[in-house]
Amino acid sequence: MEKRKANTVTKFKKMKQDGNPISVITAYDYPSARLAEEAGVDAILVGDSLGNVVLGYESTIPVTLDDMIYHSRSVVRAATSTFVVTDLPFMTYHGSLDTTLRNAARIMQEGLANSVKMEGGLEITEAVAACTRAGIPVMGHIGLTPQSIHQIGGYKIQGKSSEQARRLLDEAKALEQAGAYAIVLELVTEELAAHITEQLSIPTIGIGAGPQCDGQVLVFHDALGYGSDIAPKRFVKVYAETGEAIRSGLKQYVAEVKNRSFPAREHTYHMDEEVAAVLYGSSK
Repeated sequence: MEKRKANTVTKFKKMKQDGNPISVITAYDYPSARLAEEAGVDAILVGDSLGNVVLGYESTIPVTLDDMIYHSRSVVRAATSTFVVTDLPFMTYHGSLDTTLRNAARIMQEGLANSVKMEGGLEITEAVAACTRAGIPVMGHIGLTPQSIHQIGGYKIQGKSSEQARRLLDEAKALEQAGAYAIVLELVTEELAAHITEQLSIPTIGIGAGPQCDGQVLVFHDALGYGSDIAPKRFVKVYAETGEAIRSGLKQYVAEVKNRSFPAREHTYHMDEEVAAVLYGSSK
């Protein structure tokens, strides 16, 4: 496969200007990132959703900075030609600016990411501005923000009321002003997402926010049906039922071990007859 150049924040802005949609997939490890790069995605997001998807937590809140660094490094080793964005997890950018910068620097230096992502609106603009001044690219994230799920009160569509809509538009503009190069819009009404996209000069990346965003992001496991307990989501299209294929293959493996048809002769290594004769004596 021919090696390509990774995208940059400047290229993403030009893609918006050219009307070239940006494809993003959320991946958490070496094999999934390698497959995503081979498929030609524009960017990989190492999301703190790994808490729900990979680590078995009920939310993203237990995910630590060390977790994110570990998974980010694994993804970057696989996706050497793809722009990688890594989430700053819960409460790692809401304290002092020094702490925020230190945590973001760890994502970049130890996690080897090209960018960090932060959830929130007006309350994080100082953190976004501090990072961008320090040379750390920041992707914003508004709408449904999973790190605030207990405060929001569940996974609810955002922007349905005029008050919510005005607030989200103000937050998007504030994040752009603070220096964010792109903003994820999660579970936002299509009409509001389209309006925000039109009002910004930076790209919007939608997830459950309709087709008029500048790009789309889905979770690797959701898009590929990879897992045993994935709940159907209206905003997700399943492109391959890999979970069923894996389950079926493993069931066959178990059956063949039980009936001793695996391993067969072609899966087995054999000793030279001369060596066997020395060890066990001639069979003749």
